[in-house]
Amino acid sequence: MRVPMSLVLITISALVISFAEASDPSPLQDFCVAIGDLKNGVFVNGKFCKDPKQAKAEDFFYSGLNQAGTTNNRVKSNVTTVNVDQIPGLNTLGISLVRIDYAPYGQNPPHTHPRATEILVLVEGTLYVGFVSSNQDNNRLFAKVLNPGDVFVFPIGMIHFQVNIGKTPAVAFAGLSSQNAGVITIADTVFGSTPPINPDILAQAFQLDVNVVKDLEAKFKN
Repeated sequence: MRVPMSLVLITISALVISFAEASDPSPLQDFCVAIGDLKNGVFVNGKFCKDPKQAKAEDFFYSGLNQAGTTNNRVKSNVTTVNVDQIPGLNTLGISLVRIDYAPYGQNPPHTHPRATEILVLVEGTLYVGFVSSNQDNNRLFAKVLNPGDVFVFPIGMIHFQVNIGKTPAVAFAGLSSQNAGVITIADTVFGSTPPINPDILAQAFQLDVNVVKDLEAKFKN
């Protein structure tokens, strides 16, 4: 019996959809190591859920983003995070929020969010922002100068930055597509890891004198 082509196409489409739906869930933390003995398992990928009947308005509420964060630090910026740790009701919803304050000439240094795309809107000041694409895209820089009301998107996993190029403070808000986006600040991670990465490795990777690397590791030591 000859099978109609329409039935073949429907079957193939169903298989494609089933494979897509069978993919692993996205990680909500740096890692979640499997354990054989359930009695010793205390973590899940994300957060445990309370009984929905016990939920209350406070589980979905946070107050304080009207307050500027202190920028008295080496990068002259501050990120106030509102994720699942601040709003338990964000659990499983795949979204979070940050407020970023920048002193004049302050910056949110090059970093990446391993679990989220970021969309940023500038409220006050002037920012120079950008991200760098992957090796496969030849590490192209995508950058713009933002003024109040401007919006810029940083794709998931891309190294990105923001710099206040104005003489007055700047304020931005950003949404992230994860309840716990994570952040890897490049300089802190590479030069401030625990234990430190062998200076000879970093000297070769960055084409620097090993003594320069040792000095950088001393500055970024946790």
